[in-house]
Amino acid sequence: MLDDPGLRGQLAIGSAGGTISMTPGLDGGLDTTLTAQDMVTAIPELADSKYVSVTTLSVKPGASVHAEDVMRYLRWADQAVGDGADGVVLTHGTDTLEETAYLLDLYWDKPQPLVVTGAMRAPGARGADGPGNVSAASRVALSASVRDLGVLVVMNDEIHAARRVSKLHTNSLAAFGSPNGGPLGRLDEGAVRLFQRPTRRPSLPAGPQDWTVPVLLTEAVLGDDGAWLDLLPEDFSGGLIVSAFGVGHVSAAMAPKLIAAAARIPVVLSSRTGAGTVHRRTYGFPGSERDLLDHNLISAGYLSPVKARLLLWAALAGGSDTQFVSRLFREHGTP
Repeated sequence: MLDDPGLRGQLAIGSAGGTISMTPGLDGGLDTTLTAQDMVTAIPELADSKYVSVTTLSVKPGASVHAEDVMRYLRWADQAVGDGADGVVLTHGTDTLEETAYLLDLYWDKPQPLVVTGAMRAPGARGADGPGNVSAASRVALSASVRDLGVLVVMNDEIHAARRVSKLHTNSLAAFGSPNGGPLGRLDEGAVRLFQRPTRRPSLPAGPQDWTVPVLLTEAVLGDDGAWLDLLPEDFSGGLIVSAFGVGHVSAAMAPKLIAAAARIPVVLSSRTGAGTVHRRTYGFPGSERDLLDHNLISAGYLSPVKARLLLWAALAGGSDTQFVSRLFREHGTP
């Protein structure tokens, strides 16, 4: 499916900080200084349009973004659509861009596209990619072909689903990819070309009520016996994500500790590999995926550990019980 490259419709652009809005300080180090208007002014096709509204939401680097910030961005985007926007673009720091996009996607229930983008190189740097990414994201946000696809990420002329995309390189212009399923499409000569339309997941029924619910993430490593799990207080009421080996394995020494934890809190089994799904019945040794899932651990499916953590946090913060959490992961754990 190919969309005409012209920009048509009402567009709302919000800036949430990050490299895309950073300039060098007195010591030469980059820091956030540019407003949303500053960024849009550098893009003639947007700066000269009366159909574009701009808002500075935050001046935070991506590493300092919290869930409360993301929910504030969600309310802004929701209001923008309520005020008549046909598409919404959010610029964001790339450190946590994939997490913000996914958390937004869990709650975004509008047919209008909400597109998240950023930059790997700051304004003024040689080959700065910010203006091009904002321009591309704007075209995607106003494209009829991506309606009802939820939250999207546009970087380097590629269009990614929020639930698939990951940052795969520290500084490459092609840092973002979707290891499970690939990009949904790309821009060719300024036009949106869509290759696939994944099934959209239903948005979560309730927003966060308990912002402080803790969800821990631990990664299995060579020789790890899970001794730190003995330090969890008996009254710990949050959740746990295990970033396991391969298709969902931990050591035989760690397995009983995880199984004991799963008897009282939600424990989700994910893979640290970066692509693929947690298996269910392939291996049967102590600490295998079968052993753990047979003892009440919950499979993350294709979700990366960081996205699994956000889904579990959103569920628990919304007051969900373990039974609902299990169902949620079955629905959301496919690519």
